[in-house]
Order: sequence, then structure tokens, then C-alpha cells
Amino acid sequence: MTVTNIGLLHIEKEAQKERLSALKSIFNFEELYFLSTCNRVELTFLTKEKNKFSLTKELLKTLYPSFQEDQIDDFSNSAEYYSGKGAINHALSVAASIDSMIVGEREIITQVRTAYDHCRDSGLTGDVLRLLFRHVIETAKKVYTKTSIATKPVSVVSLAYHQLKKINLPLNARILIIGSGTTNTTMGRFLKKHGFRNFVIFNRTLNNGQVLAKELQCEAFAISELINYKKGFDLILSCTGADHHVISPSLYLNLLQGDTEKKTVIDIAIPQDLNPSIIEKYAVNHISVDFLQKISNQNLKERGKEVEHVIEIISVALEEFEFILKERSVEIAMKSVPNQVKEIKKNAVNAVFKDEIEGMDEHSKKVLKKVICYMEKKYISGPMKLAKEIILKNAN
Repeated sequence: MTVTNIGLLHIEKEAQKERLSALKSIFNFEELYFLSTCNRVELTFLTKEKNKFSLTKELLKTLYPSFQEDQIDDFSNSAEYYSGKGAINHALSVAASIDSMIVGEREIITQVRTAYDHCRDSGLTGDVLRLLFRHVIETAKKVYTKTSIATKPVSVVSLAYHQLKKINLPLNARILIIGSGTTNTTMGRFLKKHGFRNFVIFNRTLNNGQVLAKELQCEAFAISELINYKKGFDLILSCTGADHHVISPSLYLNLLQGDTEKKTVIDIAIPQDLNPSIIEKYAVNHISVDFLQKISNQNLKERGKEVEHVIEIISVALEEFEFILKERSVEIAMKSVPNQVKEIKKNAVNAVFKDEIEGMDEHSKKVLKKVICYMEKKYISGPMKLAKEIILKNAN
């Protein structure tokens, strides 16, 4: 299945909370996480029910009600499934970039973290996914620090730039940036760093576009103003989160302003922003995610020797997470202990030994209070620590 098809599964950020919350409720998931990048869409959920894999079609129908039956079948048959340790190992592998289109690409760690934060803020996640993704991020950082998996980064941005260099585009080329998200922001910075300076930005949210425009020292407009742009272009850099082709044939013709020279379009959106009929009708150097995916396969060969080291780190991390889960289960089971100790102290002071304490002088009361507080802390921390060690030892 191509990344273009996968792009049909993309859900715009503004719509995720409503649609994913409904899915969580309908299927009675305890926790839910949704990740959508340029070449993957993943759904991670926590449930006590078994055999959830058989519900793939129902999940797809619920989350994507506009899909036809044949689309549901195609996606269901092409889906990859993980559960238990396999799911944890997969999450670690994705963030560590060994299960990515670009092996060693650091950008994935930001995408994973941002996706988790959004799901958390939307009320979709809980304690288990909190622990999981904290551990996933920590492991990914360790991978990038202790291995050479990313010493020669070949990201989507750098791959696109290498293709651009082959075209020999002049530094004063007119560049239209459509979309000011993470990928286009990185690409814009990259181009500016290498001497390009003639930018114009179009973005759905003008304020966000103006932030990038300030950095690139150019103008920014709402994306609705594209149809009115009359200054022509040499390069279009497009990466929006739209679920349709942003650049239609009529819009492209208008942007050309009668120019018949071959143009370059770097379209790294999923689904692609450029209507495919434009490529057939006009002279276009079209650099797409599908194209970049093909040439990126070489990364696995170049960085293959480091993958083994990463797998070792992930293997250790997998065992660590099992311990983290057990430790957390003990903490939850024993969370009532501190309150019980406090209640015993309160009863002792205010009821059982009330008369004796009232008969003490102020100095004795202060000393007694210090003794009680000291013992309270020790009776909470000491026994709890010992109990945790015993329970964890027996659990292994």
C-alpha cells in the first residue's frame, strides 16, 4: 500500500478529539492514542477484551464512515497488528526510527511526542499510555545518543533538498510555501540556510503562517488568497494537513500566469496536495513522498550496521517497561497505606492519647509531634518500599 493511500486515513487535528472520543466510547477502550505521519497512521488502544483484531473492519467503518466497502477491505487486509509485548516493542521501534521510512530520522520522536500530548489533552489517554510514551521517548533519546543511527540524517526534508540540488534552481527562485507546519517550517529554514531568499507563505491559519514568514523574512497570506496570487513561481513547497487536493488544475494554471517553463513542486503532504492531472498536463518536476520513499530504501543499507545496536537497546527497554508496569501496579495497590497511617496518627493524637498529650508542657508536645511525624514518614516509606520489593520479586 502506498503512502498516498495511507494518507486517506489522516484525520485533521481539529477533528481528532471528537472522532477519537466517539471511537473510544463505542468500543469501550480504556485508553487511546492516534499517530499520523507522512507514511503511517497508527491506532493504539488499551482494552481488557480479547480478539479485538477481528474488529478491524468495524473500527475503520466507525472512524471513517465515508469509506467504501472495498476501501475498508483493502485497509483491513493491509493493516499490521501488535498486542502485548509486541505492541510495546513496536512503539519503541517506531520512536527509535528503525521502523520508519527514513531509518535514523529524529523527526519521528517529535511526532510521537506531539501525538501523545494531543491525545492526552483530548482526554483519550490514561496512566498506562502515560508510562509507555514516557519510556518510549526516553528510549528513543538513548538510541540517538548511544548509537550512530542518525549521524548522517537523511530526512524527508534533506532528501527533497538533494533532489532540488539536481535541478540547479537559482537562489533567487520564486518559492511558494503552502502550509506552515513542522515539515514546511523545517524545509523553509533549510532552504534559507542554503541561500534561498524569495519566499511567499500561504497557510490556512494566517497567524501561524506569519510566524514562519517572520523567520524567513517574507510575506504570508491566508491559503484562500492563493487564487489571487499573480507573481508567478519557480518552486512550490506544499505540505498541508488537508484531506483533499489543495492545488487544483485551475489554481495551478492561474499560478503559472502564462509561464510555460518547467516548474518544480515538492509535495510532501499525505494525501498529496497536487492534483495528479496537473503532472500529466504540465511540465513539472514533481517530488512526492512516494518518490522519496523509493530512494530512501538505501538508508537501511547505509545504516543497517547500527540497527543491531538499536535493537539491543530496545530489548532492554522492553524488559524495563515490564518492570515499570509491575512497579506501578504495586503503587496503585498500596496507595491507601499513607492515608491509613495518617488516620492512625490522627486517632492517636485526638482520641486515644488526647488527655495525656493535653497534660504535657509545650516543649514535650513539640518533641512528641516531631517523633510522631518522623515515625509517620518511616512507617510510610520503609514498609512500602519493602512490600514493593517483595511483591516485585514474587512477580518475576
